[in-house]
Amino acid sequence: MPAETRLAPGDHAPDFTLPAADGASVSLKELRGRKVILYFYPAAMTPGCTKQACDFRDNLGDLTEAGYVVFGVSKDSPAKLLQFVERDSLTFPLLSDPDLEIHKAYGAYGEKSLYGKTVVGVIRSTFVIDADGVIDKALYNVKATGHVAGLRKKLGL
Repeated sequence: MPAETRLAPGDHAPDFTLPAADGASVSLKELRGRKVILYFYPAAMTPGCTKQACDFRDNLGDLTEAGYVVFGVSKDSPAKLLQFVERDSLTFPLLSDPDLEIHKAYGAYGEKSLYGKTVVGVIRSTFVIDADGVIDKALYNVKATGHVAGLRKKLGL
């Protein structure tokens, strides 16, 4: 994926309004004044994505205490996201982006290496967005396992 399509600290976070698993809509514009952790993952209920979501769930108290709200984004339907939330007792909203428009706006969809081959797909990525809607951290190609611990370190938690 060309570097110019990726976001960097200091960039304005692309606005979005996406449906959540519970049927509500979440808009970045409505979250101004709050710090946001927005992470993109390939598919609900797969082993790596489950590990990552459960890590966010298990660390949500500390993240919330530090003033962050967490949202996971995938191309899955709200119905499938609701199954994921219920199955794994996830305690933060999962958002549906079936046409990948927001994935692409954040540079979280494109060419990536998978088992030594170049493929096109969802790039596991996390963005920390400040209260003014500006990217504080843009982390691409993160690993599902250990990512939240690394993120906590980067955030000084």
